[in-house]
Amino acid sequence: MKSIVALQKRVTPWSDGLEPSAAELDAIEEEMPVISAEVELLDIRIALMDRAPNELDERRFRRAVHRLLEARRTFAAATEQAPGGAA
Repeated sequence: MKSIVALQKRVTPWSDGLEPSAAELDAIEEEMPVISAEVELLDIRIALMDRAPNELDERRFRRAVHRLLEARRTFAAATEQAPGGAA
């Protein structure tokens, strides 16, 4: 019986090219309100998966959707106004 051996090193060496650049970190920071709103909406959806929503749950869900839409609208407006934006 033949033994199976990995042809590469077990641990990939860390490369300097794997760290995000300052520009990438700035872009993430600008988009953070959208990311936070998406996470909040996802949390609400997960909480409602195993039960029927009551009136309070429905309001909470609608507020989360509105927050997400507002965050996306604000982010889109900011990227349109920025010179050389990613629009």
